[in-house]
Amino acid sequence: MAYVVTAPCFGCKYTDCVVVCPKECFHEGEKMLYIDPVECVDCDACVCECPVEAIFPEWDVPAQWREFIQLNAQMAAVTPSITEKKEPLV
Repeated sequence: MAYVVTAPCFGCKYTDCVVVCPKECFHEGEKMLYIDPVECVDCDACVCECPVEAIFPEWDVPAQWREFIQLNAQMAAVTPSITEKKEPLV
């Protein structure tokens, strides 16, 4: 089971979570980050690093953001990997 980036990341795109990921499973979209569910090893390292509390384990994604589970999988397949911290959008 993978971790999922959800709605609070949209428009801010903090990358604190990226630098602690041991598997380089984050991908960068234009307005937010995504986690590749195939690469994610459920280590939990990214959760506490997210300043907007946008990352949840797949089984615990709030009901209003459940569509982000599929969105992360789809977008991770078509966006570039990100491994270094960048300036956020906000």
